[in-house]
Amino acid sequence: MRVAVNFEQIKQQIINACLRAKRNPEEVKVIAVTKYVSTDRASEALDAGIINLGENRDEGLLQKWEVLKDKPTWHYIGSLQTRKVKNIINKVEYIHSLDRISLAEEINKRAEQKVKCLVQVNVSGEESKHGLSSEEAVIFIESLHKFEKIRVEGLMTMAPLTNDEKQIRECFRKLRELRDQVQALELDYAPCTELSMGMSNDYVIAIEEGATMVRIGTALVGEDG
Repeated sequence: MRVAVNFEQIKQQIINACLRAKRNPEEVKVIAVTKYVSTDRASEALDAGIINLGENRDEGLLQKWEVLKDKPTWHYIGSLQTRKVKNIINKVEYIHSLDRISLAEEINKRAEQKVKCLVQVNVSGEESKHGLSSEEAVIFIESLHKFEKIRVEGLMTMAPLTNDEKQIRECFRKLRELRDQVQALELDYAPCTELSMGMSNDYVIAIEEGATMVRIGTALVGEDG
């Protein structure tokens, strides 16, 4: 596994997608999803010039944190149980899965400083996916004004697992439109500039539709250490 080679190929794909969408490639952050790989592989990603690492379980994050500490910018990208907030809260810079008041309360209680949060939206409406509906998301974000440690940096979603590009693109487009709707509210605690969407199989489409963060695992760092 040569993470550096994969990263160069992905960066070129990002440049091409941004050219088609008339965007600046520097607007797109690549998050290397390291949940299926060893700490050594995560370290290889850092050596390749990747700044952002994403984990979806507290155990995996803590294991890698013991070695890598704060060298990377850490993103917690999985569904976060309220009781596990205390384990990761002051080690991560971004939480991509804020979707309920009880979680917001615990983050606000445990955080030593402001936490950059993305509200998870289940745009596709699939029962197997976590997140708020588009309608619920705006109301939820408006209710977060009382939590001084939470800053809503943006929105996150996962597209349906399908080969139907039109369906995938529509999902990402709807999240972008929802982001614009939140921005129009001009909430000082919710600038909502980020769109975390797109993974190994659909990140190119996501970028064409406005993604500012893409979460890439298999295509970048592989699946085993």
